[in-house]
Amino acid sequence: MEIVQYPHPALRWKSKPVQEINADLRKVVAEMFELMYASKGIGLAANQVALPWRLFLINLTGDPAEKDEEFVFLNPEILRRKGTVEGEEGCLSFPGLYGPVRRASDIVVEAFDLSGEAFEFTLDDLGARAVQHEADHLDGVLFIDRMIDSARRSADPMIADFESRFRKLQAEGKTPGDEELKRQLAELEPK
Repeated sequence: MEIVQYPHPALRWKSKPVQEINADLRKVVAEMFELMYASKGIGLAANQVALPWRLFLINLTGDPAEKDEEFVFLNPEILRRKGTVEGEEGCLSFPGLYGPVRRASDIVVEAFDLSGEAFEFTLDDLGARAVQHEADHLDGVLFIDRMIDSARRSADPMIADFESRFRKLQAEGKTPGDEELKRQLAELEPK
């Protein structure tokens, strides 16, 4: 398992709901937490590891020792959004790229945990921003899509570099072509 970089097709894939909580899913979640920490992140969506499942995880501290701060969101749904705030965001699928994004300042999110229990959080500040960022991933929406226009224009050369590197890997046969990657994603969708 690895974190895929833009423009891998998984990052634009609309994920399907998780249908079953089992040992395999728990193993995937554990591996995702390890990857997230190794990459110095605070959140990671399944799309970012090329899995088309509606799940993401968060630890706002970014500290693997803070196990009580680890949250897994299965089939999340943002129920309410309130206010607007602008803040800088980055993404593990765009290493080194940061930019200002406007998000709701307060949200209410509902999801299931790894025990199959439903929960609801009311979040603001970093928690609200992180959940909105990760929930967007599940719909194939990236933070560059929500960047403020002037910042996006400034980021365009770096985004083009990500694309160029990815296409080079494909041309060299080190990464499958987009159609093969999409076929793999479709096979992995929950039935």
